[in-house]
Amino acid sequence: MLTEDEFERLKVGGLKVNYYVICPRKLWLYAHDIRLEQSSDRVALGRLLQEHTYRDEPHRELLIDNLIKIDFVEGRDTVLEVKLSQRMKEAARRQILYYLYYLKRRSGQTLQGELRFPKERRREPVTLSAEAEREIETTLRAIYRLEHLPTPPAVAFMPICRSCAYLELCWG
Repeated sequence: MLTEDEFERLKVGGLKVNYYVICPRKLWLYAHDIRLEQSSDRVALGRLLQEHTYRDEPHRELLIDNLIKIDFVEGRDTVLEVKLSQRMKEAARRQILYYLYYLKRRSGQTLQGELRFPKERRREPVTLSAEAEREIETTLRAIYRLEHLPTPPAVAFMPICRSCAYLELCWG
């Protein structure tokens, strides 16, 4: 388990956790303030989905500690993350696990999580188990190491690269 000092040093925004799972190079570029998402059609679609889905929910886009942005909270104990598709489900799962971990560290309260894919009409519950907590702690340590590399890590071309905002930068 991370000490409080270690947690304070390693905590990050949820998007970094998501990017770490998708591609370590993307995370490194993003962490070094190279932001290309504004020009991405996929990101724009996700933003549009976010704005128009569940718009009547009272607890939408909660920014906590000016660090993590939760899509919305349902009821009193369920944190929801809305995604365009299941294509990068593992990254979304790790992101919401991080939110659950972060909130547990801050409040001591164990919340439930749920991934929602409205276009596909799918929901997937996410629970922060002891194993998931260890997975998040390992992820946070890895993100810290990766962010402190002097140059971006080498990666192999993946099918996901074709729709990535960083495609031209990495493979142009």
